[in-house]
Amino acid sequence: MAEPPSAERPSRPEKVALVTGSLAEPRLAKIAGDIADASLDPVVVSVGVKVAALMTAEIVERRLKIPEGTDRVLMPGRFRGDLERLERFFGVPFARGPDEVADLPDYFGLERRAVDLSKHDVTIFAEIVDATRMDIPALIERARFLKGEGADVIDLGCLPDTPFPHLEDAIAALQAEGLRVSVDSFDPAELARATRAGADFLLSLNETNLDIAKEGAAVPVLVPAKQGDLDSLVRAVEACLASGQPFYADPILDPIHYGFTPSIVRYAELRRRFPDIPMLMGIGNVTELTDADTTGINALLMGMISELRIQAVLAVQVSPHCRTAVREFDRARREFYAARQAGALPQGFGGGLMALRDRKPHAASPEDIARLASEVRDRNFRIDVAADGIHVYNRDGHQIADEPFALFPHLGVEGDGAHAFYLGVETARAEIAYKLGKRYAQDEGLKWGAAGEIAGSPEAAHRLTFKEAGTTLAAKKNKGEAE
Repeated sequence: MAEPPSAERPSRPEKVALVTGSLAEPRLAKIAGDIADASLDPVVVSVGVKVAALMTAEIVERRLKIPEGTDRVLMPGRFRGDLERLERFFGVPFARGPDEVADLPDYFGLERRAVDLSKHDVTIFAEIVDATRMDIPALIERARFLKGEGADVIDLGCLPDTPFPHLEDAIAALQAEGLRVSVDSFDPAELARATRAGADFLLSLNETNLDIAKEGAAVPVLVPAKQGDLDSLVRAVEACLASGQPFYADPILDPIHYGFTPSIVRYAELRRRFPDIPMLMGIGNVTELTDADTTGINALLMGMISELRIQAVLAVQVSPHCRTAVREFDRARREFYAARQAGALPQGFGGGLMALRDRKPHAASPEDIARLASEVRDRNFRIDVAADGIHVYNRDGHQIADEPFALFPHLGVEGDGAHAFYLGVETARAEIAYKLGKRYAQDEGLKWGAAGEIAGSPEAAHRLTFKEAGTTLAAKKNKGEAE
């Protein structure tokens, strides 16, 4: 029986031509078979050169034969040719894929999910702990830096028994910079001065001095009157709810071995009692007072904040090992928000907190590298990292070792200082990647997530992008070698 004309026919999968050279063709064909599904039909197209990344647009125009029915063409990530020119020539959309063939599954996964890291729902308070001792220009400089790291509110930390005569001027100067300001003090007089001077927030009021909030418009952050006294905090919360006073509530996160676990329970209990109140978590007692990398700590704390719908965090970065805490939390709040909105685990949403390890540390297997090495016919050194060590190879040989000094005697560069220096730098990077389990790519620096770089917007930083040609590729990139 004929199908009615109005019946909806199943749409065909998108046909994507994956352009490659002869060296990568077998491996790419295997990956293409793995990622093909009802929505994607990847077709491997070799252009007859060894390394497709070194082609020019002219070579592509001359050699590429696009299969019939192709919806778009994906070039290698390191291809530097003019994509718009190729689109005009072939009449099909062109794009760059990931730098490494091994990343194609992730590339298509990100396309389908379209991760957006521009949104979050957590306000970051960043504390200047010794604000009392800093003059106005120094405070402005520090505040600008913290804002660049992701801070939304600059918290002026007051020191015990230390006068802060320029408190009012500091608040005015920071607000003139367009910044919101909080003041953190145990001195009621300083808190009163702060709210009268127009501070946006006060840290930290409790049930005994809550009246200070009536002296100005500053929003108080409520804490227990005594350490660990949740009932005291509850009474302060109820007083603010009754009077209509805006507030945040902070049960106080305690250091490990000094009440850390009970303090986590207090956050959960406060949220259970008051499902909708604004809450804040100060993380410094854990990040600053624990000898551990802050990326992992911030990920766990952000997990609690995300599940409990805590709306604000107070971060400090005083200890040298915490120097990127604000930046890390900015990334964490974006990735976890995106994951929560997607109803997903916090995996595959940018990896900004993956500083020391990579989920896929090796772009190629030892067997893949051995096959590539056997086909190399020039003297240029290639460097790769696989599960069995650091690979260095050219037409004269293929060496494998777990550290650079074991490789050097076999490379034949004793009389070439510049080349020896280059190989030393690259094999040192490769050694770090091998020992830590990080991804290595020749002529590129290792990637350290949010802990190691801040360039670019958070919503773009996670994407698989291409880089300018490095010192090896740049030297080889010409038509003759590509062919």
